[in-house]
Amino acid sequence: MNTAAAESEPFVTRVGEIRFDDAARLLATHDLRLHRVDDGAAIPGSYWGEPEAGIIGSDVYVRDDTPVHSMLHEACHLIVLPPERRALVHTDATDSVPEEDATCYLQIVLAGQLPGVGSDRLMADMDAWGYTYRLGSTRAWFEQDAEDAKAWLIERGLLPDR
Repeated sequence: MNTAAAESEPFVTRVGEIRFDDAARLLATHDLRLHRVDDGAAIPGSYWGEPEAGIIGSDVYVRDDTPVHSMLHEACHLIVLPPERRALVHTDATDSVPEEDATCYLQIVLAGQLPGVGSDRLMADMDAWGYTYRLGSTRAWFEQDAEDAKAWLIERGLLPDR
């Protein structure tokens, strides 16, 4: 990781700190392919620029310094899209508020399935990175204000009704 960038960015879990194969397997269950980009190389399809993850079609691109929350967030943007829309994605997946909310909710759920991460850690990382919610924290939003996002996912068969 670029040490200058690491000093200026919040401490969050990075892709290089988890098993890449675990992340690739998790994304593959949703018909996505995870690609590791060499350190220092540009990340294809990155909307925010490095070290943020990039997306093109069904492909998610990360470097070892990419935050795990970014990898999951961009992957979830693809997961919430129907296949015909997913195939057209390059860099920017949506401008829909319901899809964005569903993406945020789903990334927290998927973090719970990712060894070495978990939902609690991901929510703390999201707060550290600067995600903002009207209730003040990712956890408060997820537990108290995300019913619409959860319902959106359940309606589309993307989340078990629990």
